[in-house]
Amino acid sequence: MRLFRRRRDRQTDRHRDRQADRPPRPVEEVDLDSLLALVADTLGYACSFAPDGGTLTLSGPRRIMVRLSGLRAEARRRSREDWPMLVSEHLSHVLATADEPFDACDLTRVGVLLRTRARPADELGADRVVGRHLSTDLVEILTVGYGAAARPVRPEEAGCWPITAARALELAADNIGDDEPLSVTEADLGGVAIRRLNGAAPNAAAHLRRLGDYLPVPADGVLVALPDPATMVVHPVEGIGVVRAIERMRLFAQREFDRGDGALSPQVYWWHGDRLVLIRADLVSQEGQTRLVVAPPPEFARVLAALAVRPDGGPGRA
Repeated sequence: MRLFRRRRDRQTDRHRDRQADRPPRPVEEVDLDSLLALVADTLGYACSFAPDGGTLTLSGPRRIMVRLSGLRAEARRRSREDWPMLVSEHLSHVLATADEPFDACDLTRVGVLLRTRARPADELGADRVVGRHLSTDLVEILTVGYGAAARPVRPEEAGCWPITAARALELAADNIGDDEPLSVTEADLGGVAIRRLNGAAPNAAAHLRRLGDYLPVPADGVLVALPDPATMVVHPVEGIGVVRAIERMRLFAQREFDRGDGALSPQVYWWHGDRLVLIRADLVSQEGQTRLVVAPPPEFARVLAALAVRPDGGPGRA
């Protein structure tokens, strides 16, 4: 029965195309439309498509217009076996966000509302969001909305925009840099000088690419701790004392992380060449004592080796 219905839908659609003097639509688009209609029906809505297939209007408990260009683009990137889940998630998301005071598919209106937020990669699970890796364990998520109500952007929403997801992330980072600057305070961690950058919004990591606006960044970069989304702690990589700084910052980040509520990462990172690199440092208990075992990535290990043989153990030239 389902095969017959799909064939009938295809024939009807092609007949309408001939009547309207339009070329027949690809079979894949017709099948996706049939699936959209089926899922809409299960959600209690009737649906009608715009002549060009660009939008779908849901009619039922409420009347909602759904843009389809992003969904169609996402469907082309995925196997047909994924389409039922893709369509179901998309229409459910549209209904869940119908009361938002903006249309996330309209970049001209929501461009100023784009932001990013760092999250642990292992927290994302099966969530389908737009983002990029900050490091191996942190992901920068694209969000849209106002303040605490901001939410992640889905790929089929970003697919409606005339810019790439990468450009949208840059636009979001520019919004943060322009509208949500961080405050800077100097502090001491057991003899290690640090600078603590804080903001009212949970997106301190987005300021990494503008770190030079807040402090001098040496040629060898800086150590970074991101214990919570609104906080960034940095220490310049200027001498062999950076080894002690890793220890102090790692213990500090762990204490802040253990407080729970909104914690981001207990680790220490190296920001260098516009890249955030994890410096693996594990707390190991042995014979009643806890010690820190640091396993620096090869590139950072070479920097440490160079610092160790400098006559004054100080910074090299930029």
